[in-house]
Amino acid sequence: MIAMASCPIDLEKWGEHFDMEDPGYIRDPFPVWSELREHCPVAYGDLHGGYWVPTRYEDIKRIAQDPVLFSSSDAHILMENPDLPPITTDPPAHTRIRRLLLPAFSPQASARWEPATWLIAEELIDGFGVEKQIDGSYDYARQLPLRVFSRLLGIKAEDGDRFHAWITRMEDTANPEGQGAAFAEMGAYLYGIVIDHRDHPQDDLITTLIKAQDEGESLSDRELVTTCFLLVLAGFDTTWSSLTTAIYYLAGHPEDRRRLVEALDEPEPILWPLAIEEFLRAFAPVSLVRRVTSEVEIEGRVLRENERVLLTFAAGNHDPRVFENPDEVQIDRPENRHLAFGAGIHRCLGSNLARMEVRVGLQAFLRRIPDFSVPEGADVSFQGAHVRRVERLPLLINTSAQ
Repeated sequence: MIAMASCPIDLEKWGEHFDMEDPGYIRDPFPVWSELREHCPVAYGDLHGGYWVPTRYEDIKRIAQDPVLFSSSDAHILMENPDLPPITTDPPAHTRIRRLLLPAFSPQASARWEPATWLIAEELIDGFGVEKQIDGSYDYARQLPLRVFSRLLGIKAEDGDRFHAWITRMEDTANPEGQGAAFAEMGAYLYGIVIDHRDHPQDDLITTLIKAQDEGESLSDRELVTTCFLLVLAGFDTTWSSLTTAIYYLAGHPEDRRRLVEALDEPEPILWPLAIEEFLRAFAPVSLVRRVTSEVEIEGRVLRENERVLLTFAAGNHDPRVFENPDEVQIDRPENRHLAFGAGIHRCLGSNLARMEVRVGLQAFLRRIPDFSVPEGADVSFQGAHVRRVERLPLLINTSAQ
């Protein structure tokens, strides 16, 4: 199942030649983080122009909370940094755009989309029919956020696969021309959607954002397009990852699965909120980049102006200085100050929506399919450098338990 920290690593390699694209690392990063955290808490990667990798919770949090010393502007590794405000901007531009966006992602606004999310989840499970084996990633966890975002943005459901294709091309670092073309194609598509929604308002998120105003200010067409771009990149891929890794974990831990099934109908949910936070902590998929604006020393390492820093939030979430037995998934963990959504001014804007999607996705799946497992010898594949995910997840499902 999902391996955690258990064995030593080559410290010279990972301390000075950290490789975020290493297939073994993507599949099982936990031993790397554990050893580095103790012996080389700020590693260095000498590929892609060089970048630093802090692995301790407090260092990661400190960097994320300091937009002056660690800028989000022109901060990139693997691909050129697309201009996607507010995540790629610093104050004061960041402050204005985020203020306009916040009401659309409040807990109340996110809850509005829960009934539609339940309906989509049920439709996906109905689609399994009498199948005994499915791909939990491709057939379910990937499809759910694709369809939810299609509904949120007022996009044709059949166009959802186009976003997956664009994102896949954007992640192909071996083909920079293809990356650029994918960015341009997706941007042009979203611009057409924004223009159409200005002329024909709908009951969806894009129309809500078009109408958003604060102190007489509103979002320009360009800002609306980049916001939608960011929502697709940050919302689809990350939710897919979070949902798939949780399903993967539960496939191999029937006792925790049983506890969650039994808690589905609690009149006042206690276990489920704790479990969702624990899955987010343990399997946080996202790494973001910052650019150093002035020379600074961290854990004995000197980071110089314009050097890059890779913030791998899951590494901080496994720091034993903050979390007891951090490499164990404890679905009733009471204290959980995780960094899955980042920290500081760039903390994930869509965290309320993401939590809702992951919770509904898991609850719908467990209610209908409480008994499932990974077939013996099955090839479970992992992908993603900036967003780590289970790409393929073969599952045997007990349809008689539905």
